[in-house]
Amino acid sequence: MNQNEINPWDSYTIVFKALSDITRLKIMWLLLSIDSKISASEIIDVLNENQYNVSKHLRILKNAGLIYEKKEGRWSFYHYRSSHDAFDESIRNTVLTIPEELMQTEIGHCQKRLSMRVDGACVIGAESDEWIEYKKNN
Repeated sequence: MNQNEINPWDSYTIVFKALSDITRLKIMWLLLSIDSKISASEIIDVLNENQYNVSKHLRILKNAGLIYEKKEGRWSFYHYRSSHDAFDESIRNTVLTIPEELMQTEIGHCQKRLSMRVDGACVIGAESDEWIEYKKNN
């Protein structure tokens, strides 16, 4: 194989490297479990991470072909990218075997954050006054 040829193993190793981080696994678990698009702002609040880290993790997942981004107005929404092949199916099933108990905090935050949508649309940015008030009380 010369230097310009693509190694067929690369796509697989990129996926496993992308999933080798707790935050990225949590993002994938959420996307697969809620079966909905989720904005970067919502992910920031749900995971209690800063914008830079979430953006970096989303970029890695996107470059690995695991998620895709769709712009809607000023918001970027992320979805799980399903290819319906055996490898993709195995990855999805494996991520979903992570016990829900490990994600209880994130599930609660996600349910609350998604309930703040208006007509299914994200209308508040990360760390809004409403979100800060919720965090104080929970």
